[in-house]
Amino acid sequence: MPRVVIFDETGDPDVLHIVEEPIADPGAGEVRIRIEAFGVNRLDQMARAGASPRPIRLPHARLGIEGTGVIDAVGPDVEGIEVGDAVMIAALPDADVRGAYADYTVVPVTAVVPRPPGASAIDAAALWVSYSTAYGALVEKAGMRPGDHVLITAASSSVGLAAIQIANQIGAVPIAVTSHSAKKDALLAARAATVIATDEENVAEAARRHTGGVGVDIILDSVMGPGLAELATAAKFGGTLITAGWLDPRPASFPVGALTIYRYMSFEHTLDPVVVRRIAAFLSAGLRFGALKPTIDKVFAFEDVVEAHRHLEKGQQIGKIVVTV
Repeated sequence: MPRVVIFDETGDPDVLHIVEEPIADPGAGEVRIRIEAFGVNRLDQMARAGASPRPIRLPHARLGIEGTGVIDAVGPDVEGIEVGDAVMIAALPDADVRGAYADYTVVPVTAVVPRPPGASAIDAAALWVSYSTAYGALVEKAGMRPGDHVLITAASSSVGLAAIQIANQIGAVPIAVTSHSAKKDALLAARAATVIATDEENVAEAARRHTGGVGVDIILDSVMGPGLAELATAAKFGGTLITAGWLDPRPASFPVGALTIYRYMSFEHTLDPVVVRRIAAFLSAGLRFGALKPTIDKVFAFEDVVEAHRHLEKGQQIGKIVVTV
């Protein structure tokens, strides 16, 4: 019988367990996906730990906002997609009910996009959330342009690495920020223009040094926390600060002054079919020409999903953690 990962209470990774459930049939406007792989994301960790920004329906909650697989069945009123098509899950705000941590899941047809030709299941599982978040924040929201200097915090995360690649694809200048100087070589290899390690130097001072004293055009921050106001001083006058994560759960110190500030939530764009088409086209082109390539930190088997979450919580990964089904 098909398997699904559930949790009946929030807590550490051990609250996750695998159960067997019958396969559900898709309803009107829905498709059933046989999952081949899924990405492990911070939002999954937050939901499991009881820190989700959205209410989680317990007990028997599911996990997984991102996955890839093959269409196994289609419901009535579904057009443009057929059994056997390889797809990625593009938007799953109700992952506690439909989560991708499973052998099969049923989702609205509007929640899937075609898997880019030639992309492996592992790469596709690591693609959508990270790259749609980075693209949505930098391109759709902040209006990143060629030549812009872009400061990227938590640069070794999957979103950070995606942002480096997307900035390069656009022709911007990605400046990576990491809290661990040991990650500098890996970030330079990932094509960051330069790397600022916060255990060695002050971010704002280093950013101004790398921009001739002007400051960066855009800051993409995935950390938040009380250091946000100081981070903002790395931006130029009239620059843009866009926050897209919560790695530091402490209250944020929002800056004041001549700075445009956005609080970005990816569902703002991944639930908009027009923007989803733009994201899919951008990613497909980047993959096709080699500008984009998901960075995979480690791959786990389905049975080892608890270990995958433990690995995520260590915070030492570079890139995306993927689980194969």
